[in-house]
Amino acid sequence: HVQLVESGGGSVQAGGSLTLSCTSPGLSFSDRCMAWFRQSPGKEREWVASVDGDGATSYSDSVKGRFACSQDNAKTSLYLEMNNLKPEDDGIYYCAAQNLWCTGTSVGDFRYWGKGTQVTVS
Repeated sequence: HVQLVESGGGSVQAGGSLTLSCTSPGLSFSDRCMAWFRQSPGKEREWVASVDGDGATSYSDSVKGRFACSQDNAKTSLYLEMNNLKPEDDGIYYCAAQNLWCTGTSVGDFRYWGKGTQVTVS
């Protein structure tokens, strides 16, 4: 059973920073698309950022320039560094993985999901 585990969420004031982490004891992050999504109350889950099998990163317009998605050299952890946080960044952040390189940014494109970590910006 593949499980993704997020950590690093918390409460922060607007303008502050947080770094989220994602690990998996049963899934290699090498040569696959890894991503972060978020979901706020009453809203659909939305894509935030991805890192592809070659290390290329992509970001939604709402976080571009403020967030940075990365992996460690061993490809066992995924990170999301979030700077200049805004109240609209509030929500539950999910780590997700595809079986192959990135094919899209829709929820349905991703097979594996974590349970999420809460980020609260006040």
